[in-house]
Amino acid sequence: MAAGTLYTYPDNFRAQKIQIAAAYSGVSLKVVSEPPEFKLGETNKTDAFLSKFPVGKVPAFEAADGTCIFESNAIAYSVSNDTLHGCNRNDAVQVLQWIGFADNEILPASATWVFPTLGIMQYNKQNTERAKEEIKKALNILNNHLKTRTYLVGERVTLADISVASTLLMLYKQVLEPAFRKPYSNVNRWFTTLINQTEFKSVLGDVSLCEKMAQFDTKKFQELHGGAGKKDKKKEEKKKPEKKAPKEKAPKEDEEDDVPKKPKKKDPFGDLPKSDFNLDEFKRTISNCDTYTVALPYFWEHFDKEGYSIWYSEYLYPEELSKIYMSCNLVGGMMQRLEKLKKNCYGSVLIFGEDDNSSISGIWFWRGQELVFPLSDDWQIDYESYSWKKLDPDAEETKTLVKEYFAWEGDFEGKKVNQGKVFK
Repeated sequence: MAAGTLYTYPDNFRAQKIQIAAAYSGVSLKVVSEPPEFKLGETNKTDAFLSKFPVGKVPAFEAADGTCIFESNAIAYSVSNDTLHGCNRNDAVQVLQWIGFADNEILPASATWVFPTLGIMQYNKQNTERAKEEIKKALNILNNHLKTRTYLVGERVTLADISVASTLLMLYKQVLEPAFRKPYSNVNRWFTTLINQTEFKSVLGDVSLCEKMAQFDTKKFQELHGGAGKKDKKKEEKKKPEKKAPKEKAPKEDEEDDVPKKPKKKDPFGDLPKSDFNLDEFKRTISNCDTYTVALPYFWEHFDKEGYSIWYSEYLYPEELSKIYMSCNLVGGMMQRLEKLKKNCYGSVLIFGEDDNSSISGIWFWRGQELVFPLSDDWQIDYESYSWKKLDPDAEETKTLVKEYFAWEGDFEGKKVNQGKVFK
C-alpha cells in the first residue's frame, strides 16, 4: 500500500475504482482532476508529465516514494490491502479473473451502448443491439455466480467486486432501466449492496439507478463534436433579415465576436504533405475487383511509401478470448470507435482458430509514418490492447503479409482463418 497523488478527470470510473480501493485500505490519496493543477489534453501532454507517465493517459499515480504507475488495475492493486487482493493464492487468481472479465466482457460492450447516449460516440443501431446482447450475457454469468454468494470472491469485498461494479456503474446509471435489469436480481442485490457501503459512497456519493433507458442525442453529439454543420448555419442565415447597406452588418459582426466560439478540432493529418495515393480508389478496387489479379497490383503500383506506412497488429491477450463471436465484436467495436480515421486508413483484421482457442491480428496502413492512434483522443480506447509493428514496404515479408491479410488466405504460420473484418 502506498499513499500518493492520483491524476485524473472528474467522474472517471477507472479512477473511482482506485479511490474506492484506497478507501477500503485506508490509503491517503490526493486526487488532482481540475484546472489549474490538471487539465486533460494539456497537462498530460507536457514533457514533465510524460517523463513520469510515458503513455500520457489518466488515471496516473505517483506514490509518495516517487514510484509512478500509469495503468488503472495496477494502481488499484498498489493502493489495496491484502484482503482486497484475495486471502489466499486461489482467491487472488479468482480476483484477477473477474478484473479481466470486467475489462474484456463488460467494458467494450458497455462503451458501445452507453457512449452514444453521452454524446461521446456516434450511434450505430446494429452495434448497439449487439452490445445489449453481450451485456445480457455478462449479467447472466454474474447472476448465476452470485446466486449463492454475497461477493464475487470469498466472504468480503475484494478488488473483483470493486472492478466489476465500477465497470457496471455507467450502465446502471444510463441504460439498465428496471425492466431490463429485472431478470438479474442477484446482480442488482450485489450492486446495490456495494454502492451503499461507506467506502463506495465516499467516492460515488448517492448513485441513482436508471429509470428510463437513455437514447442517442443527436444534438448533444453535434455540440460535443462541433457538428452544428453548414446546413444549420444556412438555415440561421435565412432567418436573419437582409441588411440594405453593408455598414449595417458591422455591429452584428462585432456582437458575434463577443460570443465565445468553440475552438475547431485540429486535423490530426493537417501537417502532413499531400499524397498522390488515392485511398478511396484503392478501397473501391479491393471491394469490387479480384484481390490477386487487380487489387494487389493496383496497391503496390500506386502505394506512396513516403506518405503512408504499413503496420502489423496483434491482440495482446489471446488467452482471454473465449467465443469467436465475442472476438468479432471486440474487433468490430474497435473499428466503430475509429470511424473518423476511415478517410486516412485501411485495415484488414483476421480472427484465427475456434472458440476458446483463438487469436486476432491484422495489417493496417495509414497516412504518416508514426503510430496514428495517439494523434486523437477519439482513437485511443482500444489500441493499447494490441502490439503494433511498423513494416518495411520494400521487404518481401511485408508483401507476403499484405497479400495474405488482404486476401484472407495464406500460411499464417499454421493458423486457420475463422473470419475477418475490414476497416475501410
